[in-house]
Amino acid sequence: MIRSFALAATVPDVPLILLAPFAVLLLLMAAMPLMPGRARHAWEANYGWVSLGLAAAVAGYYLLKMPGGSALVAHTLRDYASFIALIGALFVVAGGVHLHVNNEATCRENVLFLFAGALLANVIGTTGASVVLIRPWIRMNQTRISGYHVVFFIFLVSNVGGALTPIGDPPLFLGYLRGVPFFWLVQHVWAQWLATVGLILLVFYVIVRRDFRRTPAPVRSDAVRHRSGFRVDGWANAGLLGVIVLAVFLPPRFFFRELVMLGAAAISLMATPRAIHRQNHFTFAPIREVAVLFAGIFVTMMPALNYLEAHGGRLGFSKPAHYYYATGGISAVLDNAPAYLNLLELAESTFAPDAGAGAERSQRGVAALMAGQPSVIVAISLGAVFFGAMTYIGNGPNFMVRSIAESAGVRCPGFIGYVVKYSLPILLPIIALTAWLFL
Repeated sequence: MIRSFALAATVPDVPLILLAPFAVLLLLMAAMPLMPGRARHAWEANYGWVSLGLAAAVAGYYLLKMPGGSALVAHTLRDYASFIALIGALFVVAGGVHLHVNNEATCRENVLFLFAGALLANVIGTTGASVVLIRPWIRMNQTRISGYHVVFFIFLVSNVGGALTPIGDPPLFLGYLRGVPFFWLVQHVWAQWLATVGLILLVFYVIVRRDFRRTPAPVRSDAVRHRSGFRVDGWANAGLLGVIVLAVFLPPRFFFRELVMLGAAAISLMATPRAIHRQNHFTFAPIREVAVLFAGIFVTMMPALNYLEAHGGRLGFSKPAHYYYATGGISAVLDNAPAYLNLLELAESTFAPDAGAGAERSQRGVAALMAGQPSVIVAISLGAVFFGAMTYIGNGPNFMVRSIAESAGVRCPGFIGYVVKYSLPILLPIIALTAWLFL
């Protein structure tokens, strides 16, 4: 694990004002993409300066004013490098895989496709699976495509499906970096995952079955029927995806693990035919935005984590369900990666108050939770992943999927419509039932 810096023996004394940059950055990320006209364009042109500027202010305080601050900053930057190397490598390699799906899908094929996408999200990440599968999903439903197809894709492929492994969703990889073993999650959440995915698929089947009965089957020409089928281009990238997955288990010293991941991405860029990238409309814009914004998040989040480390025990969270809904509530309206880290820090300060301080304390705290309160880690993990689907801004791939769908001519629900028509009446009762049954 990445915990090699010997940090201060006591929890840093963080001024409350230092939490402001983190709050400001998250609020801007949540609100500005939804603003009309000039405000949104101004954010799109300047979000990098805002993110890195806020990060520089926090890092400067830690380096100049706080004892042991330089080690804390160095440790945070190393975690960020590991995080972005994994996310970026998966994004690039997945962009070299193109699925051709020409047939008009049946109800059964739709359900199987979404279930396969949920499984694939644990292997190439929710971002990678979303990039690979959204366009084939649109094509195979092109005669009946509607907003609900996109919403359920976001529910399952871009979020809920990726709850089994650290590769599946960014917050889980951050948990892996903090000491949660790679296969620990799948051993503890497979039943919750299967129940939640199964219930969402059941609701989707009911809706799509009603749609099929209401809408006559399209009349297809012989040429279209002849083209019907399934084909994958860019198979070489499947091997590179395997390299990235195996690299997670490599020693972290000297950035060896990250270099292997980035090497796989570089090979993919050089070896993938340009035609495949054109078919996938591949650009670096999405991963560039993620890299810049998360650089700001990682650094500005340091004071929040330190504050929770010192004072989190006073909040009175004592049950897994408290952590599930707290993590989920933050994930739904802001971003699930910082929500995960902040609630994990709170759990460590509550259930392992004698673990010490800094990076070594984090490892001991996570180990204590796994030994004495494993359901709390489960609750935080599932809350971050499941509730990330509640809005377009809960997880990175959500807005990207909507953008791709709208560019393909699909009429997607707006921000309010997504929540009122789908998240609240469909997703929330299912994930609440999961908490009631398993936590």
